[in-house]
Amino acid sequence: MNPAPPRFPVSVSFADALRLWLQVGLLSFGGPAAQIAVMHRLVVDERRWVDEQKFLNGLNFCMLLPGPEAQQLATWLGWTLHGLRGGLAAGLLFILPGSLCMLALGWIYTEYRELPALAGLFFGLKCAVLAVLADALRRLTRRVLKSRPLQWLAAATCAAMLIASLPFPLVVATAGGVGWFVGRRQSSPGTNGMSGAPAEPKHTVPAQTTHSASPRVAQQELYAPGVTLPSVTAPGWGHIARVLPMGLAIWFAPLLLAGSLAGFNSVFVQTALFFSRAAVVTFGGAYAVLGYVDQQAVEKFGWLQRGEMLDGLGLAETTPGPLILVVQFVGHVACWRESADLPPAIAGILGALLATWVTFAPSFLWIFLGAPWVEQLPRVRGLTTGLQAISAVVVGVIASLSFELAGGVLFDQQQSLLIGPLTLQLPIWTSLRLDAAAVSALGAVLLFVFRAGLGVVLAACVAAGLVLRLVL
Repeated sequence: MNPAPPRFPVSVSFADALRLWLQVGLLSFGGPAAQIAVMHRLVVDERRWVDEQKFLNGLNFCMLLPGPEAQQLATWLGWTLHGLRGGLAAGLLFILPGSLCMLALGWIYTEYRELPALAGLFFGLKCAVLAVLADALRRLTRRVLKSRPLQWLAAATCAAMLIASLPFPLVVATAGGVGWFVGRRQSSPGTNGMSGAPAEPKHTVPAQTTHSASPRVAQQELYAPGVTLPSVTAPGWGHIARVLPMGLAIWFAPLLLAGSLAGFNSVFVQTALFFSRAAVVTFGGAYAVLGYVDQQAVEKFGWLQRGEMLDGLGLAETTPGPLILVVQFVGHVACWRESADLPPAIAGILGALLATWVTFAPSFLWIFLGAPWVEQLPRVRGLTTGLQAISAVVVGVIASLSFELAGGVLFDQQQSLLIGPLTLQLPIWTSLRLDAAAVSALGAVLLFVFRAGLGVVLAACVAAGLVLRLVL
């Protein structure tokens, strides 16, 4: 017997929700932490459509998934309010503004980047991204590496990625498995096995209300007047049997279409397959995705150069939406450069759309598959420590990526240091580029000393890059 379908708050009209999700999509600058804070303010604090605990449950669920956690949280909140159509609307409107911006910026980049003004702009963006990566690494280190085992795990990951170039999926899977095993064996279910501290989500939001008296009454008071308290019954295996085949078909339909039209050995199919794999293995958000994409797209496939990866991340930082939209830029450049059957501009746009589709389709699938069980996740032992271990690994990956990107931007030459059968690339200090060092230092000072916002840092570094390229 199938359970009753979920009952959602009927007083929140779908039109009101659409306006809210469009507002979130247009305001979602500054990375996942800022985007989650915007959603919390609009959905929990101002409109009270979802209560604090439900918001945190959804956030913790999204942190367990590969892919962009902020976009997945928006999708889950939309599902909570209006079911399937609500989840699709919230998730798509979160992506759409930034995706359209990236599509235009990718076209400008591939067609006109050799112009002196644009060359100066992208030079400034590269230097700004180095400072942003350093700031992200600092924040992650303070938030994630709260115990000695996690610190050693991050350091070992960084060294392994720099020296041995281990596959990112292998590193993540190993760390998650070890963390899960530790969590299953821990004696105290209320503590984190790898830190000994009470479990807490990656991104925290301000607590608004302490539940007291009757939990049902206290919870109802958090909602806006007239909003019906959600009542969701977790479905059985029939839910998976319905959602999974449909989600897989939607996910891989463009890949099959590209293969039938351009051939299954074409760069379009290779791009779709690569970003489909990335969507499954990249835990930790955009910076972790960048590490994996850099390892594969630059070193293995040779689709683009490491400096171009920085250009893409810089462009993604300037647009609303998830930073993982950098994959759209990579798909654009790869197909623009590698396709011989279509005009480069058309090939680039098709590659961008393919990369975006296969990156975000799985995110919708994970949410629609697991959303009915979100309230039960806190009772699953091992998830917290597994997530902690993966988070530590992601910090190590971001650290190794920062070293590699900094070497490519700040130095003209590098040398190989042999460590047994392994090789470590080190910069030649006499090849230091003083202009790049100066602009990167400007971004770092603005971020670390003056606590400037991301927009100010990007604008200042771009202005400095333009001056160096056009005036000096």
